[in-house]
Amino acid sequence: MTRYLITSALPYINGVKHLGNLVGSLLPADVFARFCRARGFETLALCATDEHGSTTELAAAEAGRDVRAFCDEQYALQKAAGDGFGLSWDHFGRSSNAPNIALTQHFARLLWRNGHLDVRTTKQVYSNADKRFLSDRYVVGTCPHCGYERARGDQCENCTRVLDPVDLINPRSAISGSPDIEIRDSTHLFLKQSTFVPQLRAWIDSHERDWPVLVTSIARKWLDEGLQDRGITRDVEWGVPVPDDIADGQLKGKVFYVWFDAPIEYIGCAQEWAEANGKGDAWRDWWIGPKSKDVVYCEFMGKDNIPFHTVGFPVTVMGARPQEDWKLVDRLKGFNYINFDGGKFSTSSKRGVFMDAALEILPADYWRYYLMANAPESSDSNFTWEHFAGQVNKDLADVLGNFVNRVTKFCGARFEGKVPSEGEYGDEEKALIEELDKRVGEYTQLFEAMEFRKALAELRAIFVTGNEYLTRAAPWTHVKTDRARAGAAVRMGLNLVHLFAHLAWPVIPTSARRIHQAIQDAPEVIPWPDEAMGDFLDDLEYGMAIGVPEVLFAKITDEQIADWRARFGGGG
Repeated sequence: MTRYLITSALPYINGVKHLGNLVGSLLPADVFARFCRARGFETLALCATDEHGSTTELAAAEAGRDVRAFCDEQYALQKAAGDGFGLSWDHFGRSSNAPNIALTQHFARLLWRNGHLDVRTTKQVYSNADKRFLSDRYVVGTCPHCGYERARGDQCENCTRVLDPVDLINPRSAISGSPDIEIRDSTHLFLKQSTFVPQLRAWIDSHERDWPVLVTSIARKWLDEGLQDRGITRDVEWGVPVPDDIADGQLKGKVFYVWFDAPIEYIGCAQEWAEANGKGDAWRDWWIGPKSKDVVYCEFMGKDNIPFHTVGFPVTVMGARPQEDWKLVDRLKGFNYINFDGGKFSTSSKRGVFMDAALEILPADYWRYYLMANAPESSDSNFTWEHFAGQVNKDLADVLGNFVNRVTKFCGARFEGKVPSEGEYGDEEKALIEELDKRVGEYTQLFEAMEFRKALAELRAIFVTGNEYLTRAAPWTHVKTDRARAGAAVRMGLNLVHLFAHLAWPVIPTSARRIHQAIQDAPEVIPWPDEAMGDFLDDLEYGMAIGVPEVLFAKITDEQIADWRARFGGGG
């Protein structure tokens, strides 16, 4: 049986993530993992905090904390936010934990022995004002390619091109803002990416049909522009140390670049999962060896992370061969950006709505539904308070919540709160079943294809179909003159409630569980309705007691919108 290994881009340790980070990797990975579990597939969903590098050192210093203690606190905050959003990781690890340190050094040794690493003396930026070497991302200036004035020394987030600090026009320290910087010699380890171009191109071409155009276009752009070798060590203290048996100890005191060790944590996190659950070496069966051949490895990330996962990490994996044949990603789902009132969400600028604050004002399912329904797949999308409130109120409150409320309340009032045994399904019900067979099939296919925005549109259409049926069947009209006809309509309505809970569970798990509980106890994983709709929609036992849930989705008011705009900003 196919097994699914699912990872999302690792959230950086510095600060709780905003909604853009959430929809760009963490949330779609969870929604897809839940879908896989619902289908009965063995699924391992992994995530972790990305903790190393000078950014963490500086953030800890600014907070007046020891780096490890700072990371401990931030990890707890990020895990709490993820748990609050129902992100159902099988394990949420840390790149600073022992498995990743050992694996990073292990891969580096393999790459060194296989001749894929070089020691080179390079020009590094030193800030006289800050009295320290500056990591690439702490040098800012104007991008020489697109003219963006806040480009970092490692990558321009505007045009996504990889840079070196010496490429920047008018470079300055991002710490002090001082242009008093100089270039000094420093010895570093380089990964010879340029020698892997033919392998990378063939591998990327092999995924033409199952990767989005966003992913393949960015990957090929890197190759077409001339892939450069990449320095994978840095002059900082907080990171994975370079072992002395590489390069005869020339790199003593250096640490690996955070972008080298962070993707390896996908594997390290699997080892953490196994150790935490007493599974021994079971983690290896997901990543290497004969048992890994039936694993479909799926990665989720924002477009700024695509180059590192289509070039950097794959080179690391390819370079470990032939001694060790670790898995390469099979399906890579990239996302564009979701903007906040026409500008970018920003962790560093504290701009937008962040996960912890979002949970303070509304339940997670409101956010989960809206973000997936507006996932920035084919282009950037834009968050506004009016659009958010309008879609939540219409889709969740008016369509889904109202349907569940109408059916269960009417059953309680006129059929003693039990599934009616009266009446047979007629032409109206048969037509509904035929339509839902097609719609549920399409919804399933869209989920399988990771076309989340289209899938959510189909889910809403399924909810609407149920509402339209109930309006036509009008059991409240027929109950006095044709109880059998009304009973059949209510029975179908209750079966639809049950169906909606199953279909919605990957997206709005807490609400789906409440809906399911109104009909019958909900299992931990609410299974996908694989059987034909004719069977599923007449599955409830006649005479079975049902409940009436409390209001599922309270409408968002204009007053709330005004309050939130004052608190978070953002226009209409």
